[in-house]
Amino acid sequence: MTTFKSAPASRGIGGLEDKLNLAEIVEIVTGGEMPLRFTAYDGSAAGPEDSPFGLNLTTPRGATYIATAPGDLGMARAYVAGDLEPEGVHPGNPYGLLKSLGDLHFERPPALVLAQIARSLGRDLLRPIAPPPQEHLPRWRRIAEGLRHSRARDAEVIHHHYDVSNEFYEMVLGPSMTYTCALFESEDQSLEDAQENKYRLVFEKLNLKPGDRLLDIGCGWGGMVRYAARRGVKAIGVTLSREQAEWAQRAIVAEGLGDSAEVRFSDYRDVPETGFDAISSIGLTEHIGVGNYPAYFGLLHNKLREGGLLLNHCITRPRNNGKAKAGGFIDRYVFPDGELTGSGRIITEVQDVGFEVLHEENLRQHYALTLKGWCEYLEANWDACVAEVGEGTARVWGLYMAGSRLGFERNIVQLHHVLAVKLGADQRPLTPLRPWWKA
Repeated sequence: MTTFKSAPASRGIGGLEDKLNLAEIVEIVTGGEMPLRFTAYDGSAAGPEDSPFGLNLTTPRGATYIATAPGDLGMARAYVAGDLEPEGVHPGNPYGLLKSLGDLHFERPPALVLAQIARSLGRDLLRPIAPPPQEHLPRWRRIAEGLRHSRARDAEVIHHHYDVSNEFYEMVLGPSMTYTCALFESEDQSLEDAQENKYRLVFEKLNLKPGDRLLDIGCGWGGMVRYAARRGVKAIGVTLSREQAEWAQRAIVAEGLGDSAEVRFSDYRDVPETGFDAISSIGLTEHIGVGNYPAYFGLLHNKLREGGLLLNHCITRPRNNGKAKAGGFIDRYVFPDGELTGSGRIITEVQDVGFEVLHEENLRQHYALTLKGWCEYLEANWDACVAEVGEGTARVWGLYMAGSRLGFERNIVQLHHVLAVKLGADQRPLTPLRPWWKA
């Protein structure tokens, strides 16, 4: 995580008219606390010589990216473009390097030193240039060009992230083809077994039985739909990714589940059926927008029969005071329009539309392990992934997943299950006295 603070007025190197090299500039803006080795194309270096990790700035273009967008966005641009090379890690799994950066902060130099830096870089390096092609529009452009969380804009954002390539996802996610947090019995359990265990937990929490009807919102490649259908449940999944829907339908046919399972390329708001016994929302709430929670959970409440159960699985923040928009890198490269809030806000909104909340749990350690597995798959399949989507996109995914793993480990983000039931008008309890699932 990068932060900014003011630098002491005396911070500088040599006289104020001296030209600084790139390593000297890095030392100034990091307060002389660069935790790993930094080298640059001008031959300069900073940071401990014996560090197992390093960053090598290889081109003036990379310097321009960093200078014109200070913080994580500029560094991400240089990294994605291949102008900032990692050392000591694989680009598919740069976790060790990111962990070594720790709480790196960038100081904002005083005006005189800032002017010295500008003179040292020169006008050409400080002239903004186009970002890498993997970058999404800035937030202000998205606001100007379309209502946030409108149907059209939600569909475009989902397309940006999820329609990369089914073949790419197969190599990164593994055989389970599941892009949500797994549930590990131990740190040694395989990712595939842990994903199956996650579906088992959701299925049991929803108290599903043969003949029941399940709606899975934001169903991805249909893993939950197929899991339920194999156990006699009539399951409908919806996704705004056409590629996901097509892949999921082929998998349903291949397993002979066509009579009991269906995945639709559709907005969840367009599902006409009601009276479901259960609804699973696994990894969708992050895309809804906090201001839309009342309408979202209200719609789910209306889709259930009395006694029907909702399982909401989503990434959250550790605190409930307000909402948090994604940082520059995540917003531009990974989840445009993404918003997270605390589990308490989720529970409040679920209760306010009429649900009774039965159970809540935090699975953040499990998501760290899940991301570790995905990074290992990306690293193992790196050449094929690069051939499929290009090195820039593959770098985005390695950086995003390794950084997210660190975020879950450090409790910057969490993953919460919230289980709730739709009561009848008499408010009579409609569930067993004690939890009926195996934790």
